[in-house]
Amino acid sequence: MSTDVREIGAEVQAARAPLAALRDAISSVVLGQERLVERLIMALLANGHVLLEGVPGLAKTTAVAALAEALEGDFARLQFTPDLLPADLVGTLIYSPKSGEFSVKKGPIFANVVLADEVNRAPAKVQSALLEAMQERQVTIGDETFPLPDPFLVLATQNPIEQEGTYPLPEAQVDRFLFQVRVDYPSKEVERRILDLHGTNVARAALPKVLSTADVLRLRAISDRIYVDEKIKTYVVELVHATRRPAEHGLPRLAPLIEYGASPRATLNLARAARASAFLGGRGYVTPQDVKDVAPEVLRHRVILTYEAEAQETSSDDVVAAILAEVPVP
Repeated sequence: MSTDVREIGAEVQAARAPLAALRDAISSVVLGQERLVERLIMALLANGHVLLEGVPGLAKTTAVAALAEALEGDFARLQFTPDLLPADLVGTLIYSPKSGEFSVKKGPIFANVVLADEVNRAPAKVQSALLEAMQERQVTIGDETFPLPDPFLVLATQNPIEQEGTYPLPEAQVDRFLFQVRVDYPSKEVERRILDLHGTNVARAALPKVLSTADVLRLRAISDRIYVDEKIKTYVVELVHATRRPAEHGLPRLAPLIEYGASPRATLNLARAARASAFLGGRGYVTPQDVKDVAPEVLRHRVILTYEAEAQETSSDDVVAAILAEVPVP
């Protein structure tokens, strides 16, 4: 087994250069958001979608556009609005009077990277169409099903402070996101650099294409082979199980605060994200720290709190932090 780990580690080291170039390309446009950039690259490796949450103006859309620009693939930007229809997303059937037949017109969802901007502004029917695309990697137009391209990545943004004209995302859809990343304000020093970089109307230079779709699939295959020890797998399961039955893990005070814990999908996503973290760290094996580093973004949107938690002003981040502090590390 140790020989296999060394071989995988050597592959990871050899394959890291394009990912470093991708990170540098995005970071040249998006300043001071290293964690955001890192999570976008991890999602690309782990084949998962990302929900970006933050107030307007924090470069969420810019980061996604920069990622898509540095990839050799198709990019679609969808501005979600209350009057959006499922057909505007997935496509529709067009009738031709001349031939008397229907033809399929595919929608913008048929892209490698899809930016769903202000995703919580779309009504339930559109959310349902997006849910099928995210989970099944396919869409249905009429009575025919069409596979989506591979890789396929949905990067959605939402504004946490503006509630007028918004529709809360269903728990089933939120659970489809690998990460929920909260984007915060930059520091004064970083904001000064942002002013120097973007403070004029001069168009910036285009980002170089550093990864093809074939490269992404190849890197994913390497990431999937990164070794996860049995003790690490047990640790992942224990963390997720603690969100459901915290009293069994020495956290009885959390039991009245949690309405629903994370699903088995969280267990799978936590392991996939930990592998991606190990990849970026240049290792062929996952450490407990890899799991702890990605756990907040993997679990925070999957832990549904009670009214009592809201009354105590306890957030899902507080719950996840308590679980990470209490569950023994292997």
